[in-house]
Amino acid sequence: MPTNLKSSRAATQAAAPPTRAAAEAGDHFRHSYSKDKATLVRRLSRIEGQVRGIARMIEREEYCVDILQQTAALRAALDSVGILILEDHVRGCVRTAAERGESDAYVDEVVDVVRRTLGRPVRGAGRPS
Repeated sequence: MPTNLKSSRAATQAAAPPTRAAAEAGDHFRHSYSKDKATLVRRLSRIEGQVRGIARMIEREEYCVDILQQTAALRAALDSVGILILEDHVRGCVRTAAERGESDAYVDEVVDVVRRTLGRPVRGAGRPS
């Protein structure tokens, strides 16, 4: 591996938020979505049911538009779960990082995730502050 690639990876890793293992090593770390865990699991169970229902529709060769409507509902349900996790992350993890003066990496991480979600390219590591 070229030396410049190694150094750019090291710089990226140094600026990145702590990994899950590193964060869990802290005495008081808790995922921000923990308070919504039951709601998230319940929603994901419903989503599993929607996926199985769509599979049955395809097996029964149901009308294309009906299947497309169900896939749109599935996408909306997944988006709803993603938004809830994102809100919890910003209100919990990012806010805590900001209070500790460590917000830059967390903010960049959230922006990158949102950009990917919207189908936009993630900006390079040399983004302006």
